Order: sequence, then C-alpha cells, then structure tokens
Amino acid sequence: MAEQSIRGIGVSEGIRIAKAFVLREQSPRTPVRETVTAEEMEAELARLRQAKERSETELNELAEQAKRTLGEKQAGILVGQARMLSDPAFYPPIEKRVQEELHSAEHAVQTMTEHFAGRFEKLDNEYMRERAADIRDLGKRLLMHLQGEEQRSLASLREEVIVVADDLAPSDTVQLDKRYVQALVTRMGGKTSHTSILSRSLGIAAVVGAGDAVDAIVDGELLIVDGSEGLCIRQPQPETIEAYQIRQRRQQSELDELERFRSRPAETKDGVRVEMAANIGTVQEAAAAAELKAEGVGLYRTEFLYMNSGQMPDEETQFAAYRAVAEQMNGQPVVIRTLDIGGDKELPYLALPKEANPFLGYRAIRIGLDRQELLRTQLRAILRASHYGDVKIMFPMISSLEEWRQAKAICNEARSELIQEGKPVSDSVELGIMVEIPSAALLAGSFAKEVDFFSIGTNDLVQYTLAVDRMNEKVAYLYDYFHPAVLQLIKRVIDAAHREGKWAGMCGGMAGDPLAAPLLVGLGLDEWSMDAGSIVKVKEALSRLDSHDCRALTDRLLQLGTTAEVRRELLHYMDNLRDA
Repeated sequence: MAEQSIRGIGVSEGIRIAKAFVLREQSPRTPVRETVTAEEMEAELARLRQAKERSETELNELAEQAKRTLGEKQAGILVGQARMLSDPAFYPPIEKRVQEELHSAEHAVQTMTEHFAGRFEKLDNEYMRERAADIRDLGKRLLMHLQGEEQRSLASLREEVIVVADDLAPSDTVQLDKRYVQALVTRMGGKTSHTSILSRSLGIAAVVGAGDAVDAIVDGELLIVDGSEGLCIRQPQPETIEAYQIRQRRQQSELDELERFRSRPAETKDGVRVEMAANIGTVQEAAAAAELKAEGVGLYRTEFLYMNSGQMPDEETQFAAYRAVAEQMNGQPVVIRTLDIGGDKELPYLALPKEANPFLGYRAIRIGLDRQELLRTQLRAILRASHYGDVKIMFPMISSLEEWRQAKAICNEARSELIQEGKPVSDSVELGIMVEIPSAALLAGSFAKEVDFFSIGTNDLVQYTLAVDRMNEKVAYLYDYFHPAVLQLIKRVIDAAHREGKWAGMCGGMAGDPLAAPLLVGLGLDEWSMDAGSIVKVKEALSRLDSHDCRALTDRLLQLGTTAEVRRELLHYMDNLRDA
C-alpha cells in the first residue's frame, strides 16, 4: 500500500511513531427491539437495573484508577457519570419509559439519552454543551451492558500505541496513560475541545478534526503523528520513517536542553530576575506547578471548583481547596481570583439570565457585587486560607473605581467578621485587580494609588480592546496581543504600578509566549504567570536576553503602527539571538 498523509488540526506538539490502537463505536450485535409485551416488562426492568449497577460499579472503579494516575479533577468526570445514574432527573425517566410505554430497555436508554443530550447541546455555553458528550458516553455504557458486550479499554494498554477514534469520550480520556498512549488522532474536534485540552496538559501529541480519512486506519498498522503540523502518515515508507526519527531525536534533544532550565531562576543574561508563576484551576495543578518549579500561582481560577460541583460549594469546601493550594506552594505567593463566571462559563444552579452579549453582560465581579452573599462566602474562605500561606486576592472584570471600592469594602467586612469569630487570618493579604477591560487600563494611574497589585489578563484585554470575539473563528485573524493598541495599554498599566511602588503581573496567554519575552522584559513586567508547561520555554528565552537591549527594542516596537510590523521585528530579534 502506498504511503498516505492525513491532515487535521495539530493541537499538541510532538512526533510519535507507533502502531494504531483503533477505538470505534460498535454497533449492537442484534437489532434493538423497540417495544416489549406487558408480561416481559418486569424482566426488562430487571435487565435495566442490572446494567445500571454494572455501569455504576465500573465507573467507580475507573474513577479510583483515574484519581491515582490523573488526580481528582479528571476522576471527577467519572464520578459525575456514576452520580448521574442516581439522579432523579436521568435514570427514573428511563425506567418510566419501560413501565408506562413498554419500551425495551435498550430503546428507552437510547431515546432518553438523546433527549437529555439534545437539551444540553442547545445551550449557548460551550462548557455546558460538552456535558452532552458525558450523557451520551453514559448511555453507551448502559447499552454495552444491556447487550452483554465487552468495551475496548485504554486502561488495559501495556504497549506504546497511537489511539485512533472518532473522538474520545470523557470516560476514555481519564484512562489515558502517557506511558503507553503516545499520540491521538481523531475524526472530530477542535483546538478547544476536551480531548485537545487534555492532550496538551498531559503532553501527548495530538491531531484532531482529521475527518473521514481516519476510517481507513486499521488496528495495528504503523502510523507517524506530527502534532505540530497536524499530520498523520499511514503506511510510511522506510525513508519517511528515517526522516521522522531524525526529527524526533532533534526534538527530544531540544526538550532535554530545556529541561536544564527547570531549576534555574527566571532571569536575563545580565541578571534581571522576574517572578515565574503558574495559572491553575485545581489543587492537582498546583502540585504539577510546584514540580515544574513555578515560583508561585499567579492565577487560581476558582470557577472550576464551582463548575465541577452540582451545587454552590459552601465556605468549608472552598476553604479546604484554597488552603490545600496555599500549603502545596509552601510559602510562595498564590493569587486567588474570585469567581469569574458568565460569558462562556455557566453555572446551571445559579440560573443566570439569558443574554444577547454575555461577554459584555452580567458576569464575574458584577455577579459578586449583585449577589453579595456569594462573594462574601468566597472571600471568607480565601481569607481563612491566608493563614496557611502567602495568599493574595484578585477581583476580575473591574471596570471602575466604584466597583473596586465596593469589592474591597466587602472583603474588609468579611475579614472583620472572621476576626470577631476568632478564626485566624493573615495580618496582610494583598488585594488587586485583573486588568482586562480597557477602562481599567486607561484609569491605571488612579487604580494604582489604591490597589496592591495589577495582573493583566491579555486574553480578554485583547478581546475588548479590538472588539474581537476570541471564540469566533471568522474573526480570529484579528485577535493578536501584539496589536499596537494593546501594547500601549499594557505599558500604561505597568508604568502606573511602578510609579506607586506596586507590582504588575500578567496572567494571560501572552506571558507564556517566548516571542513576547523581550517585549515584556523591556516593559518591566514583574510577575509572569502561565500554563506550567510553558515555564521552561520562557525561562530559556529569558536566558538569552539582555535587559538594556530589550528596553531599546521595546521603545522601537511602541512606535510601530501595525501588528505585522511588531511580530516581524520580534521574530527578527529572536532569530539574531539564536544565530549569535
């Protein structure tokens, strides 16, 4: 057979050569009967209950395995599916179909699974739409047990493979073991899909959205995957294999070279130090950040604690999570952002109103100031955790001094309450704002007189400055943090902080881009916070920079009028450093 190239979207870099392990949804061995007789109904209910019990047992066992290998967050997907089987909104309606309409167990499961999944798919929020996949995954598991079929399991892998699938179900992704799963190739998916995000966090090379071409891949055949180029090669010829093996060795050599920066301080070659922190969403990610030698947590996204719960987490639940992160970082700074929900992040139990422009609407601090008990509960939990580490509090989506002053007042009230109750609180907890709205950047001089710090959220700052929906692929080409207007706002914020003797950090995607390093050094950014996996890459870039040269370069960049000119200058500058 001739060599064949399959193109998709490269979402996690790396070159891997291994045999294919094909995961395909299997059709039932026998056609599904739609109805049963009244006499068969009780036996049908017994079959359904047995399938439910087996599914529950299986999911709980997989969850325990996932906790050991991937941590609580990923195991939570399986725990959630197991709980769904006891949810009065999910399982009883399936039984009701059998009892009242004499549906077969299989037909009842198929019908109700699609009904619930369809309802979630109609929601505007991407996170909630992804829950449809959880429901369908659970439905498939019930059907498998009803049909008496064995499901191919990633947990049983004991050799290196490249997993090929339409897409990975949530219960598949939590079984991924990077010792054996070398790469992923899927028919569906995009850059922000669940599979893509997980592959990046685990460091597994991945190509998604490869289309119908994956149907031809046969179990056990040799594949080459290039996650950087979005390429999968079937039946590679000997010369192709040799060429990719050379590239693979070169890539590994580069990774080994980067590894030596793990324990080094983040500093320029002329000795200018910056604080290199990590963005996290869970306690487990704090552990990973500490392992990668992050010098703190620059952004703890607390919304994941809320989104992974079926109800509003109480003060004790929040306190336990915040304390665990503070202790995990062992005295290093931890910046905890208050609840940043709304926009593309929804909480069903909050019953937020439907909005035409949710990114410009009722979200983040606006919800907290409107529903003050919600914010007060969170602030009490954070303040209690401050006794166990260097905890700082950051308010998101601040657009005016009035909002900042109101949020600070609520925090001070919560602090007074805790002291009166005899609960220990740190003597000094810094309060700051996330600068992500142009109005806050333009008023940075006024804010700097009152806040303890700034953290620049470039993801939203770019979106609001350029009027570009960062989730809209039609205008994605306009979204760029090297736009001159964005650079002027960043400079304004950093300069304002320094005039008042305060520090300025950045927790958006720009901080983790090595190409941005000379610009951020030149601007005088104090704290850089990013996904933990980017830390060594940015440290390596910093090690080649001279701070005086960076300041001169930045002065030139700030005079340029287009994004393309800024990028071109930075690429030229970094290329010259590599050649030097």
